[in-house]
Amino acid sequence: MFTLPPPLRGAALALVLSTAVLVGCGGGLYFGWAGGGYDDLPPSVSLVTSVTSAKVGDPVRLSAAASDDYAVARVEFYRVESTGTVTRLGTDTFVPYAWDTVQPDSPDGVVRYLARAVDDAGQVTDSAWVSVTVQR
Repeated sequence: MFTLPPPLRGAALALVLSTAVLVGCGGGLYFGWAGGGYDDLPPSVSLVTSVTSAKVGDPVRLSAAASDDYAVARVEFYRVESTGTVTRLGTDTFVPYAWDTVQPDSPDGVVRYLARAVDDAGQVTDSAWVSVTVQR
């Protein structure tokens, strides 16, 4: 038989009696977890294109794979101009994340694209650039 040492008997008896009173009057005893270590990680994203080279005006499909430890809110698609400026092409909020665009001309003969994943906490991750060669 298991017995509690005298100092713990009083505490155990008080806990049992208070629980009985709460349950008896319609109350309850609730236990919760206030765990620490909450760590919302940023999303991950990768990008592929439907072609590796295209003529000016040809269609190019951008497809992104994005994931997060909670939820991906949206994926934004961008074109990186030869000047280094970035132009937003559009946003997709549903899987599969994709965007259709047309191949523009580029003075250096290459058009670069990237995808940006945004999670439900507002954290952002950019994919690596994917290049599409301009056929002349």
